[in-house]
Amino acid sequence: MTDSDYRWVIVAAGGLLGCVAIGSMFSLPVLLRPIAADTGWSVTGVSGAMTIGFLAMAFASMAWGALSDRFGPRAIVLTGSAILSGSLALASRASSLIEFQLVFGLLVGAGAAAIIAPMMACVTGWFDTHRSLAVSLVSAGMGMAPMTMSPLAAWLVSAYDWRTALLLVAAVAAVLMIPTALLVRRAPALEQGAAPPAHDSSPSLTVAQALRSPPFVILVLTNFFCCATHSGPIFHTVSYAVSCGIPLIAAVSIYSVEGLAGMGGRIAFGILGDRLGAKNVLVSGLLLQAFGALAYVFVRGLSEFYTVAAVFGFIYAGVMPLYAVLARENFPLRMMGTVIGGTAMAGSLGMALGPVAGGLIYDAFASYTWLYVGSWAMGIGAFLIAMSFRPFRQAEPALAPA
Repeated sequence: MTDSDYRWVIVAAGGLLGCVAIGSMFSLPVLLRPIAADTGWSVTGVSGAMTIGFLAMAFASMAWGALSDRFGPRAIVLTGSAILSGSLALASRASSLIEFQLVFGLLVGAGAAAIIAPMMACVTGWFDTHRSLAVSLVSAGMGMAPMTMSPLAAWLVSAYDWRTALLLVAAVAAVLMIPTALLVRRAPALEQGAAPPAHDSSPSLTVAQALRSPPFVILVLTNFFCCATHSGPIFHTVSYAVSCGIPLIAAVSIYSVEGLAGMGGRIAFGILGDRLGAKNVLVSGLLLQAFGALAYVFVRGLSEFYTVAAVFGFIYAGVMPLYAVLARENFPLRMMGTVIGGTAMAGSLGMALGPVAGGLIYDAFASYTWLYVGSWAMGIGAFLIAMSFRPFRQAEPALAPA
């Protein structure tokens, strides 16, 4: 198989690995109420495991990305797959809230981080043309999690207790992820002995200079506010729908609608990014995302949830792959794992806000209204920051030594 053909194997592997990794983490919103009801742990406390998970993803992302730059992505994603599946199994046996928070949060989060940034960096190195589409297809695989892993978790917890359900999710993760990780290869341009690509951007740029540059800082801040916008609505939509009187199984189906729309959004935004430019599409998407989050304030019935979830999922999922594309367009391939890991770190910190903020808001007011209003404000912030992004080549002279 030629490199041109094998690059699509990389895309497929990245999509499957991302789907299972993200889906395993997002089994927690589905299991949230069963866990709280069975154990007596508070909704805020169980939600805190997700917050810890995103914090672990944040602080592990750049480290895993840097390691993938050095050792190649296969070793990293294989390690992450083993950590993630093993820690899910351990979390199913947790006997206290703090144990559950640490095992599910720290270990599952760290395992997922070893998949996302290294695979995104890997895929950007395999494509010179159709890069936005390729990255978006990998992201679309991640977007299948609400249509696959979340319904699986819901079905399992309806048939078994939450501990057995989570243990079975761990088994599925191991069976799917570990063999798939073996298919991952480093981009041909980075294979040992290969010369750096002639078209590589900013070839003299050091990692330290890159991490201090205005384009990197703006990408990091934008991704933080972007993820802070949609993390609360994503995590608490099922709980919000249930509080509106919608049965759990029906409420979980809202995730499926959101995920299906998100797949379409990723592909559509990827195609538009190739044609109109990643920045232009990202900025427009961020503005629309803010108002999509606010729309949840006005829904109560299942059909209304479906409509808003479809629009919101299409938009927020569509913008996410564009950060990796902007990184690849402005930074050298040899540091993609580090740069994309840095933006992923910021995104995970943003994602960490939603679960705990939503839990605190609901426990305090018995309502999610202020969660969605706050998400709208975060979305406007992301839009304004993204507007200031300038290509790295314009900022590079400022980094030259005096």
